[in-house]
Amino acid sequence: MKLAKTSALLLAAALLSITAYAQQKENYYVKSVKFPANATIEQKVKMAARVVPTPQQKAWQELELTAFLHFTINTFTNLEWGHGTEDPQLFNPTHFDADQWVKSLKDAGFKMAILTAKHHDGFCLWPSKVTKHTVAASPWKNGKGDVVRELRDACTKYGMRFGVYLSPWDRNAECYGDSPRYNKFFMEQLTELLTNYGKVDEVWFDGACGEGPNGKKQEYSWKEYYQLIHKLQPNAVVAVSGEDVRWVGTESGYGRPTEWSTTVLNPGGTNESAAVNQQLGINAMKNDLGSRELLAKANQVFWWPSEVDVSIRPGWFYHKAEDSRVKSLNKLVDIYFNSVGMNSVLLLNVPPDTRGLIQESDVKRLKEFGEYISATFKTNLAVGAKAGAANGAIDKSAKTNWSPKMLPAVAELSLARPSEFNVFMIQEDITKGQRVEEFAVEAFINGAWKEVGRGTTIGYKRLLRLPTTTASKIRVSILKSRDIPNISNIGLFMAPELLADPVISRDKQGNVKISSESKTVNIRYTTDGSEPTAASNLYDKPFALPQGGVVKARTFINNNSVFSEVKQESFDICTAKWTVVSSSAAQGSFPAVNAIDGASSSMWHTPWDGANLPKHPHSIVVDLGETLTLKGFTYAPRTDGNISGTPMHYEFYTSTDGVTWQKAACKGEFANIKHNPIKQEVMFDAPAVARFFKFVALDEVEGKEWTSVGELGVITR
Repeated sequence: MKLAKTSALLLAAALLSITAYAQQKENYYVKSVKFPANATIEQKVKMAARVVPTPQQKAWQELELTAFLHFTINTFTNLEWGHGTEDPQLFNPTHFDADQWVKSLKDAGFKMAILTAKHHDGFCLWPSKVTKHTVAASPWKNGKGDVVRELRDACTKYGMRFGVYLSPWDRNAECYGDSPRYNKFFMEQLTELLTNYGKVDEVWFDGACGEGPNGKKQEYSWKEYYQLIHKLQPNAVVAVSGEDVRWVGTESGYGRPTEWSTTVLNPGGTNESAAVNQQLGINAMKNDLGSRELLAKANQVFWWPSEVDVSIRPGWFYHKAEDSRVKSLNKLVDIYFNSVGMNSVLLLNVPPDTRGLIQESDVKRLKEFGEYISATFKTNLAVGAKAGAANGAIDKSAKTNWSPKMLPAVAELSLARPSEFNVFMIQEDITKGQRVEEFAVEAFINGAWKEVGRGTTIGYKRLLRLPTTTASKIRVSILKSRDIPNISNIGLFMAPELLADPVISRDKQGNVKISSESKTVNIRYTTDGSEPTAASNLYDKPFALPQGGVVKARTFINNNSVFSEVKQESFDICTAKWTVVSSSAAQGSFPAVNAIDGASSSMWHTPWDGANLPKHPHSIVVDLGETLTLKGFTYAPRTDGNISGTPMHYEFYTSTDGVTWQKAACKGEFANIKHNPIKQEVMFDAPAVARFFKFVALDEVEGKEWTSVGELGVITR
């Protein structure tokens, strides 16, 4: 009897211990956790593995595809950043149709539309009561129009989520720089947007500000902004300069191969957050935001998932000159796999034109993109496979997972029949955190296991593009994880083949080269503006185009029955006759001549190390070798992925003799080049006859003392 009683007590104690352990295992931290002062790295790693998203963050992540609509007075002035002095009378779309916007996006698979309700120029797309710089002062609909209202109604009609972008930086507001007054002004505008237009799903705060070191200083009341949003729209996520959604750190459309939603990067725009991030030596653009090494240094970790924003065109606002430069289907698909496929949400900008419509070429590309993604993921070849303990990852149920207790863990999938695939998908159950640090995929080919893919983080979703493989058995290995992994979904898919876009380039002498990554293709091209067909010129060697022109190219296979999209490049006069007369300074192997050598991979760079660095302004003088009538100039930043030395403000001078100089009439600002470092095309207000030009960099996007130039060119055509 005594033995039985003792056994019962021991059993009860054991059950209590097991229950306590289970409760400990299920101890999750919603959105963030602070580490104890004496926490070891092992304890920090375990705690980070149990940080989970809020319901709003999870719902946002599941959208996968969202859209930006950059539309404002800039659309009518052909600018990326307006100055705030624009006349509202310029805003007058002739065929405005928000239904066309939303339906085009919905048909392509996008789940939310976010409108630039107010960009940096301060022009409001709704009739704000706190400023006169709004659509109410425009001729559009006799001042009775409301773009925000019409988009909200269209989103409701088509079942799309709705978001608003409100720029904190305002170049029109007279009170900007008077912090208390402007914060009151800004919160009144925010209140209008959050109370008059129904449910708002995302509020997007841009961090951009081009005031420079000598500009207006404005202290934003971020905490008050967040409190107001939580009060008026409690289910909305706040993005970028907010605490719910993180900017990926680039506007290229590409995320990180190792993307942690659990990051030590402190969210929000507050000074306190900035100070902590500076102490950790990180910012949104760093490659590493969540490694064990960073966890060891940090006091807190946050669930702050990544949003990848990119435009379907080179610029964010509509520019007619970019109608032929809409991103190819190939490029958009690549962006998809490197954003959605890398544990991020894709925010694709599709800018309406001066009619108030999304351009036909953009609509066509959206449709092609949506059809391609739908075709790729229509059939999951892993469904129905035998997977043993991993069946919970292929049963199409959100409630079941594969949660192996020991690592490395291996799941072997036996397909019903040999299948051809080239895409692998794996997802973690993020309601239990993000944990996996390394995984691998193998296929059983010719009687042996062969690795076909490998990755680091998974998170909400990871997609691997694999070599086309035929197999009936697949092996998935979780090699490293911060805690017990919870794999919610495994998929195998066959993406339709896409021919690589042709690549068109030209050297200093004016010789054009066309290439393609696709094998055994014929490349056909034209220089007369027509679309290349199977009967067009066959490219077999470089050809001369020293005076410039438009080159269009397309690749063909299978007796010309299958072909790529048309790729187009426009060239002006080549730099063969050009010489550098002088430059303010140069660093060793980066001489000024690199700025006119026709090679995108080289650059001119002024000194960046050592004592007594030369300061701004930095300049370069070029002899064109002949007298030309210049309509503008081009500046291309360095192409090595580093923005260091990129100027934001500049001056451009022309001369017929190299002695007397005339300042060209142009805007003097490379708007948004820090985050979107693409080739800049600057048109003069009036043509200038010149034999020489001088480019002067007045500052640098990050306040550094040096200048870099990838390539300079002139516009004569």
